[in-house]
Amino acid sequence: MSSFSRRRALLSTAGAAAGAGLLPAPAAAAREAAAAGPGPVSVKPDDARYADLISGLNQRWVAAPERIVLPTTTRQVVELVQDAVNRDKRISIRGGGHCFEDFVFNSEVEVVINMSRVNRIHFDPERQAFAVEGGATLLNVYETLYEGWGVTIPGGACYSVGVGGHVSGGGYGMLSRTHGLTVDHLDAVEVVVVDASGRARSVVAGRDPDDPNHDLFWAHTGAGGGNFGVITKYWFRTPGTTGSAPGALLPTPPAEVFVTMASWPWEDVSKAGFTALLEFYGSWLERHKDVTSPYRDMCVWLMPNHQSTGDIALIAQLDATLPDAPRLLTDFLTGLNRALGVSDTPGVPEATGGTHRSTYATTQRLPWLRATRYVGTSSPTQTDPNMRGKHKSAYHRRGFTRQQIETIYEHLTRSPQSARIAGLVIPSTGGRIAEVGPAATAVAQRDSIMKVTYETYWYDESDDAANIAWVRGVYGDVYAATGGVPVPGERTDGCYVNYPDSDIGDPRYNRSSVPWHDLYFKGNYRRLQEVKRRWDPNDVFRHRQSVRA
Repeated sequence: MSSFSRRRALLSTAGAAAGAGLLPAPAAAAREAAAAGPGPVSVKPDDARYADLISGLNQRWVAAPERIVLPTTTRQVVELVQDAVNRDKRISIRGGGHCFEDFVFNSEVEVVINMSRVNRIHFDPERQAFAVEGGATLLNVYETLYEGWGVTIPGGACYSVGVGGHVSGGGYGMLSRTHGLTVDHLDAVEVVVVDASGRARSVVAGRDPDDPNHDLFWAHTGAGGGNFGVITKYWFRTPGTTGSAPGALLPTPPAEVFVTMASWPWEDVSKAGFTALLEFYGSWLERHKDVTSPYRDMCVWLMPNHQSTGDIALIAQLDATLPDAPRLLTDFLTGLNRALGVSDTPGVPEATGGTHRSTYATTQRLPWLRATRYVGTSSPTQTDPNMRGKHKSAYHRRGFTRQQIETIYEHLTRSPQSARIAGLVIPSTGGRIAEVGPAATAVAQRDSIMKVTYETYWYDESDDAANIAWVRGVYGDVYAATGGVPVPGERTDGCYVNYPDSDIGDPRYNRSSVPWHDLYFKGNYRRLQEVKRRWDPNDVFRHRQSVRA
């Protein structure tokens, strides 16, 4: 009997017992009351809270819905969705509020379902998995899982990202080279869907292929949020784990890590040094992309910022408990400095704790959770709620070509933009991510070596045109040979759905023959369309780049 069949039998037995009156009436009533939770909150335009709830972190996107509703339970989500469907109201779902495009906050939305109060995290003994509700944010998840059971999931670095959208888009973070994507540890998902008759209901879909709802589970391993329904809960358990001890069912992070924050002032960087830096970084990622690499347990984010920002930055995190960790990190940092043509002694603290500073880098040895809080809250672009932004993405299977590097240098050294920060973010991928096949989850880009983001943040609406034009310019020029977008092929492999970019659906900016959905999903899009036809036949859940039936 499969694990799904066993669970279904247990649930059927429990349901029969309740139906036969074998459960005491007071206990059943208490359970019912606990499941109901506090009532949902409804915020309308005349409410003082309205202005705080009609936008997320990107202030380019502001909506004017008739109301924002904040449920606390799955049942309430079902009722709220049903009410909106009955009244023919356009719905959008807000998780953490980090959406880079207007998929949540736009002129068409009439009811925003804000999931921030659906945020509980606990171990579910019935499913033998960790339950995380759809409105929880990443740091809350990390703290709860680690402090309670000593485990974690390999999710993103930004502390305030909501799990609803993050996980459904694949979920990448500082531990992904070691443990894979977040969805590689997903066991089940609960989704509020609407059937062809307009009836809203909650559905639990599991990893087990015998689960009749397995296709809905698969779609939530990389298609992104807002496509099929409202995600109310995830369950996490690493495939292949056994036993009932919760601490053995998810990855255990390293007790301590080295965290390096490096910064090279642009005044110390020549064009030749910049070119050598990106060539070194690309070739290093190519050499160390496999799980056999001694650097499998290191994650690196290289950030070539615009010259007006002042510097080129880097964050690296490495498991400090590895016997050769200090040497590995020192060799990597030395290689970066040599490529740039600067003289420095990187150094790494050998003993537990401590900090080592050099001219361009500071390396600290920190307990894992403290390091996670440190990295997750250190960037002003992650904590400033007043900025406007534009982002584009590209998966790379190879490093940048010399021509691409020269193009990037040209755009980074042009006259300053009216931006708080602008440039590229180039995190390392590879490792365990590549051990999963491109069709096993909805994430098709499994063998890339880096996931590049082109971005700019600014404050004033009057600077919108200049900043958007800058991002479009550098991105279009870097991928000019493939129609202005990173077409899947030998060197590039499309775009990351969690960094959505409406431009790739616009023929002015995507001059290739590859449609936007194939840049995100490649060959997996046809299966996603089948899931859409089954689970959201009336297209209740949609946005500018949602899956089309």
